[in-house]
Amino acid sequence: MTNHRDAALEYARQHKTEFLDSLKEFVAIPSISTDPDAKNEMIRAADWVAARLKALGVEKVVVMPTDGHPVVYGDWPCAPGRPTMLVYGHYDVQPVDPIELWQSGPFAPEVRGENLYARGTSDMKGQVMATLDAIEAVVKTGNLPINLKFMIEGEEEIGSPSLAKWIEQNKSLLAADFCLNPDSGMMGKEYPTITYGLRGLSTFELRVSGPSGDLHSGIYGGVVHNPAVALAELIAGMHDADGHVTIPGFYDDVPGLTEAEHVDFARLPTDEQYYLEKTGVPALWGESLYLPDERVGARPTLEVNGMISGFTGTGFKTVLPAKAMAKISCRLVPHQDPKKISAGFKQYLEENAPKTIRWELIDMKGAPASISDVNQPGVKALEKALEAVWGTRPLFKREGGSVPVVGQLQSLMGMESVLTGFGLPDDNLHAPNEKLHLPTWYKGIEALVHLVFNL
Repeated sequence: MTNHRDAALEYARQHKTEFLDSLKEFVAIPSISTDPDAKNEMIRAADWVAARLKALGVEKVVVMPTDGHPVVYGDWPCAPGRPTMLVYGHYDVQPVDPIELWQSGPFAPEVRGENLYARGTSDMKGQVMATLDAIEAVVKTGNLPINLKFMIEGEEEIGSPSLAKWIEQNKSLLAADFCLNPDSGMMGKEYPTITYGLRGLSTFELRVSGPSGDLHSGIYGGVVHNPAVALAELIAGMHDADGHVTIPGFYDDVPGLTEAEHVDFARLPTDEQYYLEKTGVPALWGESLYLPDERVGARPTLEVNGMISGFTGTGFKTVLPAKAMAKISCRLVPHQDPKKISAGFKQYLEENAPKTIRWELIDMKGAPASISDVNQPGVKALEKALEAVWGTRPLFKREGGSVPVVGQLQSLMGMESVLTGFGLPDDNLHAPNEKLHLPTWYKGIEALVHLVFNL
């Protein structure tokens, strides 16, 4: 290692207390983006991030307005001949309900054992701070060896609705070789992880109606087609016996897995037994030709997220309901187009819905999947950095969920993202008692120091 690298790593080890104190200060801000009453706290969080960037010596720092919550942008003047890394993060957090399940205040950070407990510690204020702490270690011990830019938003937890427009308006500011996105996590404290694929999303509300009002099931049952039954029949037909989705054209653009990808999936520690233990189900379900992790990360799915119809209160009411509704989401893989999925869904209903009911499909939200080139320099530099700290080659995985900014940067700027993070599967993301495992977090800071020099 170079002397500067050694010095930066030593600085990170000597300043753990200061790094932790700074993180506690950050997570104490209740920046809940979905809460209209938290607008001032959102501004306070954005200003806190801006002040932290200025303290690092970032020469240009601007809190920039959007149609929603602001984006914090920062950069140093770019030096020619050096790689440019854009750092992404978000300062907003999830709501804290149910509050009574928290063992300590959600915005009163508390260390218990090896963990720091508070909302946002893992998702993702802790990840933002790991990145800024690593950069502090580098710039406080020598000259910055790469070009850096920052884009820290405040709407990720509500789907980043304002970000695409803001990116479109600020392409020249954001120009970089790649984006470091630490809004991911590890598969275990001994398993450093690089996420190279994210599924996209299409969401729908399917409404089925029949009679003009609820009917007496004794008088009209057997004559009027029950909308709840019709909806159940339509949903049941959306999968075949092997777990394949039957929506027309659903798999037309789904690529197969390469042998190298299959080998990397087989390395993951989350086998069938893992999913059985985590979920409590008696047996797994789905496409039997694929490993469980392949079904979750590399195959598209269709799920019913909620159903409502008829009488659901205490006791019993012999009603034949007039309406039924289901919320349905499709997780998409690269090359699947949300618009094509929507068109296929409508075709399915046109071909299968009985004439005895009326139906309406409301297309609510769509976002494309994304996949990164695992051979790009940013990924290779991160792979080497994680291996230097953990002593093992990192795992490569595709995430079943979605991170809006990754697809937005790909589609709007042609920019690849490198995803990692130092949260653990048991960090209680979006739930009471969210936590961050501090020994893993400190190792993550050192890995990001290595990343800067590896670039």
